[in-house]
Amino acid sequence: MYDNLFLGLVHHPVYNKNKEIVTTSLTNLDIHDIARTCKTYGIKNYFLINPEQSQKDIFNRLKDFWRTGPGKQYNINRFDAFKLIEFVPDIETAKQWIKDRYSQDPILITTSARLVHGSVSYKEMRRIINRSFPKLILFGTGYGMSEELINSSNFHILRIEGAGPYNHLSVRSAIAITLDRLIGDYK
Repeated sequence: MYDNLFLGLVHHPVYNKNKEIVTTSLTNLDIHDIARTCKTYGIKNYFLINPEQSQKDIFNRLKDFWRTGPGKQYNINRFDAFKLIEFVPDIETAKQWIKDRYSQDPILITTSARLVHGSVSYKEMRRIINRSFPKLILFGTGYGMSEELINSSNFHILRIEGAGPYNHLSVRSAIAITLDRLIGDYK
């Protein structure tokens, strides 16, 4: 387990298709599938980053279902993965949550389907995540995180390249591919 590696799913500030800053909604699939991927790859905690109280209310209902409701009896594995999730209103709150536990600010690592100048290779990022300081890897929803957020990060990972020009993976897929490239056991 990476006891100092955290993941954040950013719902704000992200772009819509018109490149306007918006807040996106939670999706049940993202909550469950990403939590299970994080659990599989030993991520310490998974932050849902969304400023909307209505979205937090939805999350809390889902959490109660999997923690104390019929969901726990139905699938204990989802309950175990769900325990990794922290709902926070913004990235600063996620960073403070980490700092409160590690007495050190985490470095921010961003991702995107866009080409970003100065991006770090997966090979280099593997070396970085093995260092002892806390790290928060951020993934955007909608049409990706704002340029301002990406530019404020300490590192940006190279985008995932497919077999052709199409490049619009679901965030669940992008997270699974990225974590496998960074943490996967290749023998």
